[in-house]
Amino acid sequence: MGYEHKDYEEWNDFEDILNSLDEIIKSGKVKYIGLSKESAWGLTKFLEISKTKNLSRIMSVQNPYNLLNRTYEVGLAEMSHREDVGLLAYSPLGFGMLTGKYEKSAPQNSRLGLYGDWFTRYSNDMCKKATSEYVKVAKKFNISPTHLALAFVNTRAFLTSNIIGATTMKQLKEDIESINIKLSSEIIDEINLVHKNNPNPAP
Repeated sequence: MGYEHKDYEEWNDFEDILNSLDEIIKSGKVKYIGLSKESAWGLTKFLEISKTKNLSRIMSVQNPYNLLNRTYEVGLAEMSHREDVGLLAYSPLGFGMLTGKYEKSAPQNSRLGLYGDWFTRYSNDMCKKATSEYVKVAKKFNISPTHLALAFVNTRAFLTSNIIGATTMKQLKEDIESINIKLSSEIIDEINLVHKNNPNPAP
C-alpha cells in the first residue's frame, strides 16, 4: 500500500538467489522454496527468472494476512491463483489483537503488554476500532473472536497454510479448533462490511 518509487534502489540479485536455492534443492537439503514479505512484482520476477533460466520454482509466499491486513488481496491473491503459489498466512490473529483480549488494556504478560512499544502496527486506534466491530460480529453469531478471525483466513481460496501461534495450551487448542468452524455467507458478508468501513488498518 502507498508504493513510492525511488530512482535509486538497492536490489538483491534475483538470479543469484535462485541459483543458490536451486543448488540447495539439488543437494537434497530442502524440497521446496518460498518467499516472505514479498510484493506481486517481486514474485513475478522470481517466477519469470526461474522459468527462463530453468531454475527451481517459488512455491509459496509467507506474508501477513488477517482481518486487519488484507492487502494480500491486492495483486498477490490473483498471482496465487494463476501461478499456483499459495499464501502461508502469518499473524492471522493480528499479533493477538483479533482475539479481543486487548479491548480494555493489554494483559501484562501478553505480546503487546511486553512489546507493544515495538509493534505498533496492530495497536493503533483504527485497529482497535475495527477489532471491536469484528468482536461484535463474533458475539452476534456466538463464536469466539479467535475462531472468527482464523476461520476467515481458512476460507481464502489462495491459502496454503494458516500459521497459528499460541503461548498457552488453551490458546493452541482454540486455534486448532478453528479448522472445524464454518462461516456462513451471512457472517462473511458482515465481516466484509466491517472491512469496507475499516479497510486495512494494519497494512
